[in-house]
Amino acid sequence: MPKQQLKTSQTHSGQGLLWLFGTVLAIQGFGSAITEAGWNTSFGVAGLLRAAHVPEWGNLLVGCAGAALLATAARRRYTRSRAGRRP
Repeated sequence: MPKQQLKTSQTHSGQGLLWLFGTVLAIQGFGSAITEAGWNTSFGVAGLLRAAHVPEWGNLLVGCAGAALLATAARRRYTRSRAGRRP
């Protein structure tokens, strides 16, 4: 029985990490793209990408990666709640 609880605990922490990393990447990617377009300045991930000579569309790529992680987290939560309702 304790093994089941451990497995459930690990699943919930992994789910939380998906939400966290997805949110951070989405804010950094899309926020950096908006900031660079509007005020010609970069922060966070955008500053690191500029130092690595990555094109400006790299910010949008980071934002899309964050959106994909958020979509994955939402899908997992939805399927887990649907599985819990079934008899």
